[in-house]
Amino acid sequence: MGTYTIKMPDIGEGIAEVELVEWRVKPGDEVQEDQVLADVMTDKATVEIPSPVKGKVSALNAKPGEMVPVGTVIVELEVAGAGNVKDKDKDKEKAKAVQAAAVMLEAKTIAAPDPAAATPPAPVAPPVATRPPMRDPGEKPIASPAVRRRAWELGIELQFVHGSGAAGRITHEDLDVYLASRGQPMSGGAAARYQQKHGEEAVPVIGLRRQIAQKMQEAKRRIPHFSYVEEIDVTEVENLRKQLNERYAASRGKLTMLPLIARAVVLAIEQFPQMNARFDDDAGVVTRFQPVHLGVAAQTPNGLMVPVLRHAESHDPWSFAREIARLAEAARTGKATRNELTGSTITITSLGALGGIVTTPVINHPEVAIIGVNRMVERPVLRSGGVVGRMMMNLSSSFDHRVVDGMDAAEFVQAIRMLLETPAMLFVE
Repeated sequence: MGTYTIKMPDIGEGIAEVELVEWRVKPGDEVQEDQVLADVMTDKATVEIPSPVKGKVSALNAKPGEMVPVGTVIVELEVAGAGNVKDKDKDKEKAKAVQAAAVMLEAKTIAAPDPAAATPPAPVAPPVATRPPMRDPGEKPIASPAVRRRAWELGIELQFVHGSGAAGRITHEDLDVYLASRGQPMSGGAAARYQQKHGEEAVPVIGLRRQIAQKMQEAKRRIPHFSYVEEIDVTEVENLRKQLNERYAASRGKLTMLPLIARAVVLAIEQFPQMNARFDDDAGVVTRFQPVHLGVAAQTPNGLMVPVLRHAESHDPWSFAREIARLAEAARTGKATRNELTGSTITITSLGALGGIVTTPVINHPEVAIIGVNRMVERPVLRSGGVVGRMMMNLSSSFDHRVVDGMDAAEFVQAIRMLLETPAMLFVE
C-alpha cells in the first residue's frame, strides 16, 4: 500500500487560491477514479475536484470555508502500489503523527480525574409545573359574564386559560390559578408558541454566500446608486403574451413576461447605448458594448446568482425564454460554467409574484444599470373619464450616477415603457 496526495489544482486565469466549499467524501471512504472529492469556488463559479486514482481517503487537509492556495495538498489517499509520496516523506509524516499522539496521551494523563475524588452529580430538579395547553384554533372558551369582565380588567385572554368547570367552563378560581402561574413555561400544543426561546446559531458565511456578500459590499461601496421607478400599463403586452401562448406554445414553448421585458430592454439600448456598459473606475474608463450580454438574476438554493444570456440582441422572445430557463436551471443545480456566470453588460432582476411595489436593486458591479421588475397586479385606472381595470407593473431601476445622468436614466426607462405599452413595436424590425 502507498500514499497518494492530491493537490489543489490550478483553476486557471491567474487564480492563486480558491475557497473550499464542501467535501463530498470523508476519511475512510473508498473512492473511484474520477469520483468528485470536493467543491471549490472561485469568483462565482463552482468547480468540482475529482480523484485521479482509486483509493481510500486517509486525510482531508482543509475545512469548508477555508481559502486554499493552489498547490496545497488537500486529500491523502491509501492506494494499491507505491503511490506518489516518497519513502522519506512518509517517514517524516509518520514521525509527526507519533509525536502528536504522544503529546495527546500526555495531556490526557495529566487531565484524567481521580475516581476517588470525583464529585457525584447533583440531583436533577423536578420539572416546573406547566399550564394546560391552550384551546385549538376556533374553539371558544366558556365563561360567565362576570368571569369575562374580570378577565378583561386583568388583561387575560381566556383562550389561554384552562377551565376546570363543567364542559371546560372557566371559573374565577381558574383565573387565580392562571395569574399565579403566569410566566411559567407552557407545554403542549399551540401553547409552545408562547414559550421564551434562548439560544443562538453561528452561521459561517462561506461559498457562494461569501461571494455574494463581497460583491454587494463592493457595489455599494464604489457605486453611487440612484433609483428611478416608473409605473407601466402592461395590459396589452399581457394580452399579447396569452395570445402567443395559445397559438405557439405547443411548437415554440410558453412565454412568460420576462422574455418580453428583456426584448424591450434590448431595443431601448439601441437608443441609449451608454446603459450597456461597464465602468472601470480605477482606470477612469467607461466601455460601451455593442453586444448585449444580459445578466438575469436567479435565486438558487445557495443564494443569488446572475447567469448571462449572451448576445441578447440576437434572440426573439421564444429563444429568450428557452435560454433564460436553461441558464436558471444550470444555476440552481450548480452546473453553470464560469463563462455562463460572468461577462454581463446590463442586468435584469425580478422576484416574480413577490416583486412588491418598489425595490432598489443593487447594480451588478462594474455595470452601470440594472432593471428591477416588480409584480404585476390589476388596479383601477382612470381612462377617458371612466374607471377601468388595467394590469399595472412598476419597473424599479438603479443607475451609476457617476456616468449616467438622471435625465438619461428617465428617458431610457420611458423607452422601455413605450415598447411594453405598445407591444407590436417589440416585433418591428
